[in-house]
Amino acid sequence: MNSEFEMVVGLEVHIQLATRTKLFCSCLTDGFGSPANSRICPICTGQPGVLPVLNRAAVEMAFQAALALNCRLAAASVFARKNYFYPDLPKAYQISQYEKPFSTDGWLDLPAPGEARRRIRIHRIHLEEDAGKLLHAIGARKLDYSLIDFNRGGVPLIEVVSEADIRSSEEAFVYLKALKEIIQYIGVSRCDMEKGELRCDANVSVRPVGQAEFGTRAEIKNLNSVRAVKDALEYEYRRQTELLASGGRVIQETRLWDPQAGVTQLMRSKEGAADYRYFPDPDLPPLVADARWLEELKARIPELPAVRRERLVSQYGLSAQAAELLTSTRALADYFEAAAVGRPAAAAKTTANLIATELLARLNAEVLPLESSRIKASELGVLAARVEDGTLSSKGAKAAFVAMWEGGGSVAEVVLKLGLAQVSDELQLSVWVNDVLRVNPKAAADLKAGHERAVGSLVGEVMKISRGRANPVIVNRLIKESIKP
Repeated sequence: MNSEFEMVVGLEVHIQLATRTKLFCSCLTDGFGSPANSRICPICTGQPGVLPVLNRAAVEMAFQAALALNCRLAAASVFARKNYFYPDLPKAYQISQYEKPFSTDGWLDLPAPGEARRRIRIHRIHLEEDAGKLLHAIGARKLDYSLIDFNRGGVPLIEVVSEADIRSSEEAFVYLKALKEIIQYIGVSRCDMEKGELRCDANVSVRPVGQAEFGTRAEIKNLNSVRAVKDALEYEYRRQTELLASGGRVIQETRLWDPQAGVTQLMRSKEGAADYRYFPDPDLPPLVADARWLEELKARIPELPAVRRERLVSQYGLSAQAAELLTSTRALADYFEAAAVGRPAAAAKTTANLIATELLARLNAEVLPLESSRIKASELGVLAARVEDGTLSSKGAKAAFVAMWEGGGSVAEVVLKLGLAQVSDELQLSVWVNDVLRVNPKAAADLKAGHERAVGSLVGEVMKISRGRANPVIVNRLIKESIKP
């Protein structure tokens, strides 16, 4: 980055709420992948004489998102008509919120282990309906005309508008990742960017380092992935700094991100609020938030990921890295805690390791969701406990996991059937140790001479003849006791 100029970014994130039906009608919201214009009705297509009816579930989800993002909720908010003419907007206006949104003044702390956290302020969150979708191609064939699919029109969205507090593309990346994680955690959206359930517009400007006033901003659209946001911001920063350094000036405009060319391109001059001619929607009364209802919504919000990560570290003794992985989704964190509950810290750490190395590997290989795991959390917890009490070695635990995944059965059944129980009987272990020392005289001599590394190969030989069942800790001790320097 140019050391003379500072990047200033604010993000507008549009998030589709996970309701069954649209914001103002009973059409289903599963339009992605459905036949074009199969999820429409007179209300969402703006036919004359129809009236909107607000979806209560969408309001509840929107308010829960605002609570999770530390926003101040308005006692009453107002829906407004945002007027503009575009083919994907059948009413020629979008029902949104403008002067009186339902929430303002929130914040999100960026995760920064071991460092002071950066707080990004949230200016507002408002509720609105989505527009339709213009199709400019059918498969690989580009069209010389456009088609319109209104399936998405009327789907409930919240728009999370940050303050211009972001100072780098990396911060924007972390902010979006943290925002997506929180929204998914509380269950109000799936945030599937491939399906358009999370879309982002970025307002970016640059200013000389140390200057208080903001520079002229450009709005970047068509950012359909977190990576695209990062790349587009970096390009736009370079474009604006080079323009200013050469004596030019930045013009306020809307630009499109072209991921193939890796550039932003002019779309249109930037509109202002006056261009949209906002006015209160006469068909919708003010949205009033009842105090008791708000308390009920607060009670439904689960422990958020950042707080849960800290608790997993303190309660179970996990590393920060392990806690980060386990809290990547709420379902995975719930699975871990169901497996680890009531067990000592050592077993909890083994549980976390089995999830990371065995369970997630299997799920990823077979492209399965966690809900389709063939091993229940309780049985994984038992498996970890058998490692910690010495019944199974780590190798035996892996073999048991594979057997349970592929053929079912409990830990006890699999261990008995396959003979996986770890041998800790010192008489039997001494027999194996003596046999190994007899056939490996050089390694035995090296150990006797003080070369500690030789013990590893000797333990490995014992593990081979015991088919992995010997307790390696006891074997290590017996070898050292048998050969004293």
